[in-house]
Amino acid sequence: MSTFNITVGVFNAAAPGVTVTGNVAVATDINTAKNTASDPTAVSNGLGEPGNAFPETSPLSDQKPGSLLIFPVYTSDSANPARENTRINPTNADVAKTVCTHLFFVDGNSCSVSDSYICLTPNQTTSFLMSDLDPGTMGYVVAVAVNDDGCPIAYNKLIGDEYVKFGSGHQANLAAESYRTLYSGVLAGCDNKSSTATLNPDGVQYNLTGKVLASDNVGSTADGNNPMLVLTRTGGNLGIGAGTLGSLFGLFYDDTETSLSLTFASASCQIKRTLSNDFPHTTPRLSQFIPAGRTGWFKIWTTGTGGMIGAILNANPNTANTSGAFNGRHNLHVLTQTSDSFIIPVFPPSR
Repeated sequence: MSTFNITVGVFNAAAPGVTVTGNVAVATDINTAKNTASDPTAVSNGLGEPGNAFPETSPLSDQKPGSLLIFPVYTSDSANPARENTRINPTNADVAKTVCTHLFFVDGNSCSVSDSYICLTPNQTTSFLMSDLDPGTMGYVVAVAVNDDGCPIAYNKLIGDEYVKFGSGHQANLAAESYRTLYSGVLAGCDNKSSTATLNPDGVQYNLTGKVLASDNVGSTADGNNPMLVLTRTGGNLGIGAGTLGSLFGLFYDDTETSLSLTFASASCQIKRTLSNDFPHTTPRLSQFIPAGRTGWFKIWTTGTGGMIGAILNANPNTANTSGAFNGRHNLHVLTQTSDSFIIPVFPPSR
């Protein structure tokens, strides 16, 4: 008896399996009925799980693995971390490979950047508190999958989320926004002689980033709602400072489809503001436009180049005694997409 090993590569499988058929022809064989055999073979999606993987071209989402993650916001109170803090949780969903991620901690006000590496073995998750790593700072985290030279790589297996609590009472569990690579191997032009690399969420290298963002429902502030808006720029030179938000324009709608516009500007790369009669500037004021017992929604975008992601967190002190009062949070919906660009420093990770 002879044994043969057959290796099958599946590059674009629409079905969750293939059938491997082998044929053997021997000149002296008198029993040809045994010369053919078939075996149904399951096709892995790369995560070791059933079902089909997200297509690389699937839009920016907090519900898929990727090679570039952005954790929308972090904060901590250095004097009282029990009151205000963030736990960041990156995970390697690959069943066989170890990956290093280059982490960039962006100060949301000054846009200054610090960085470090974390390497994750197959199926490994880890957590760290921002009160330990970057106390007293509000900002966001960019995580990039890299190789041993520090060059960005196609590794669409990273997922992550965060738990964040503010001294104002706002709390959230937010998933990291994920960008998948649209290239294979190592980012073109990056090698062990490179000092920087340019990552483009442009629909060619990585998925496009968000442009027009929306919150589908905002409760009236007259009912005790305290909605906090977070907007985070996606781009910039992370070696010297992240990009700024610049001028923004938005439209607010009440639940009868009446609309009003709003504008504001930010010289920072992130804003965290409570929606109220003081922000944003609207006519009439927000409590009049969305009176007690009513709701509304808004969409907002940068008027210049580049994109952003965002989140909204609501805190209401009446949840224990009012049936219509709720706390909640979610990442903002992405209505349209655009291109952006990150420049990152390149150097080998420490293991």
